Amino acid sequence: MAYKGYFLNGSVFDQSDAEGITFGLNQVIAGWTEGITYFKEGGSGILLVPAHLGYGSRDYNGIPGGSVLIFEVSLISVN
Repeated sequence: MAYKGYFLNGSVFDQSDAEGITFGLNQVIAGWTEGITYFKEGGSGILLVPAHLGYGSRDYNGIPGGSVLIFEVSLISVN
């Protein structure tokens, strides 16, 4: 998975390199666990994650509590 995560104001808070990263769906926020299932291998799109499917009301690694998160994602391959 290659991705870029940003806030509603366009400020980027996280991003993979072009080769992407590998992770299990049990290692990510609920918005990813739910959203990624709609992507096909080789597909791409945007996940708009409300706070309750992200980090909720708590601050996390520079992401303020209550934040809506936007992710541009490309599903490179499925293992």
